[in-house]
Amino acid sequence: MTGRHTRHIVLAILVLAVVSAASCAPTDDLRAAAEQGDAVAQYNLGIKYDNGDGVPQDDAEAVRWYRLAADQGLADAQNNLARSYSTGRGVPQDHAEAVRWLRLAAEQGSAVPQYNLGVKYGMGDGVPQDDAEAVRWYRLAAEQGHALAQSKLGFNYLHGEGVPQDHAEAVRWLRLAAEQGESSAQYNLGISYGQGNVVQRDFVKAHMWTNLAASQSSGEEKERAVFLRDTIAELMTPAQIAEAQRLARDWEVAHPREP
Repeated sequence: MTGRHTRHIVLAILVLAVVSAASCAPTDDLRAAAEQGDAVAQYNLGIKYDNGDGVPQDDAEAVRWYRLAADQGLADAQNNLARSYSTGRGVPQDHAEAVRWLRLAAEQGSAVPQYNLGVKYGMGDGVPQDDAEAVRWYRLAAEQGHALAQSKLGFNYLHGEGVPQDHAEAVRWLRLAAEQGESSAQYNLGISYGQGNVVQRDFVKAHMWTNLAASQSSGEEKERAVFLRDTIAELMTPAQIAEAQRLARDWEVAHPREP
């Protein structure tokens, strides 16, 4: 082996060592802070173990760090710990324990656990099924702009589940969620415009919203939206279809998706 080749190999090893040290340093610093009791660091270290980001993926270790942060009252950690109990990842599945942690987080005013607690009540998952209680938590999250909560609240108003049926209120919440790109709200708004029993029938808007729902979703949800869009299209003129497609394109330009 020539001296030049040897130098290249040594240089490559040094570069790899520097890169390795640089990638480990943030995790080492995070661990040091977490071990000193920093709740945010504990939560973030839990996320790293959850995702296998810079450390081996380890559900039990993620739960350990989430719990340390959750015990200090960090709402995000309480929410993630609740998710672990709901899914049985890193701990035995326990829906009642999931609800306990969600409630602690939701009562701090955080929108994500408020929505998740609403889902628990809506499904009767770890608590007695209670649409009114689900609506209460959905509303708290929806008023903070949580799109899924807005969509759920709109659906409840649409069908009178947990609240008196109110089509105007249903459309208001569905529209807020749909404008954020929430596909189920876009789908339900499309149905509303297509049927004309909630708002004035408008096939152009019905096609636009179901078209957007199809582009924002996948799997069975996408197939359902495509079927509805194409069914509506059979009732439209070519000019109406072109206008609906233009409106959908304009909406997507105004609401670019995050990469």
